[in-house]
Amino acid sequence: MTDAWRPQVNGVVRTLATVADQLAQMGHVVEVIGPDRFRTIPCPTYPEIRLAILPGRKLKRLIAAFQPDHLHIATEGPLGLAARAWARRRGARFTTSFHTRFAEYISARTRLPAGLFYPVLRRFHNGGSGTLIATESLLADLQQRGFRRLGAWTRGVDLDQFRPEPAEPYDGLPRPIFAYVGRVSVEKNIAAFLKLDLPGSKVVVGGGPQLESLRAAFPGVTFTGPRFGAELARAYAGADVFVFPSRTDTFGLVLLEALACGTPIAAYNVTGPKDILASATAPVGAVGDDLRAAALAALSADRADCRAHAERFSWRACAESFAAHLVPLGGRGTGAAAIEAAPGPGLALPAAPAGPNSVA
Repeated sequence: MTDAWRPQVNGVVRTLATVADQLAQMGHVVEVIGPDRFRTIPCPTYPEIRLAILPGRKLKRLIAAFQPDHLHIATEGPLGLAARAWARRRGARFTTSFHTRFAEYISARTRLPAGLFYPVLRRFHNGGSGTLIATESLLADLQQRGFRRLGAWTRGVDLDQFRPEPAEPYDGLPRPIFAYVGRVSVEKNIAAFLKLDLPGSKVVVGGGPQLESLRAAFPGVTFTGPRFGAELARAYAGADVFVFPSRTDTFGLVLLEALACGTPIAAYNVTGPKDILASATAPVGAVGDDLRAAALAALSADRADCRAHAERFSWRACAESFAAHLVPLGGRGTGAAAIEAAPGPGLALPAAPAGPNSVA
């Protein structure tokens, strides 16, 4: 169950779509219920994101038709809230995952303190049987904020798509190339990167609601717009340093993609970057409170070490971890007889006596 789904382009969608594919290869039957199945309206301040309108009744029918053995709620939007309400009414068990620091995102747009919004997020997640967290530092932070039953669930990277070669030459741009790749929006803090006094050139690859305003404010920066597939991989590989200025991401999937392309990373010493770098056996970038110093320090990282570190993160391991955290749905009014719908398809897990249907 997710409010973040195609055609959105972001780390949450990439994670959920890839894990769903991996789970299917492992023998699960997966049904992803996203906003593409409902009437939607554009999200205020971010029209690229569509929000489902009053999804409760249709959601109930979709769940009844599929008859899941497990329910996972990935987001805290209208669909996530409706799925949580459905499960709570029936005493059914479900898991959630914490992908986005919505409190900080809302704070960045409204200037209201992020602490105002954490009680809402805590209530949402604590109502389930477990919440999956991408990094140790985020897990520790949420524990201090009163979140309970937290489990570790790291991420992966497509090592076939993201490779050191071929690389974008960035013809005509002075070296070194410092690049940001990802969504161009206020919560990504991209202006902090673009204001830095750095040698060479700055490049921004991606689209989003802040693209035109940043293009106007920083005429000396190269903005390529969105890139996908092989072109995206070349954009990473052609950069000398990948600069990640966000202070609010829970992981930063783009960090692994950059490393897989052999490009070292520079970032603030925050959740995501510091976790990824801390687990490296050799320097693959730099983090710190001084982003300029981190960007310059990252230039000395060995690109082969960057690729080797990325190779430790596989999507299969990510999917196996996800499956291990799922809980049986159970509860009142669930199951084939109680739902009174046609039996849903079931496949056995390779190493388990009964294979679950799963709703993401």
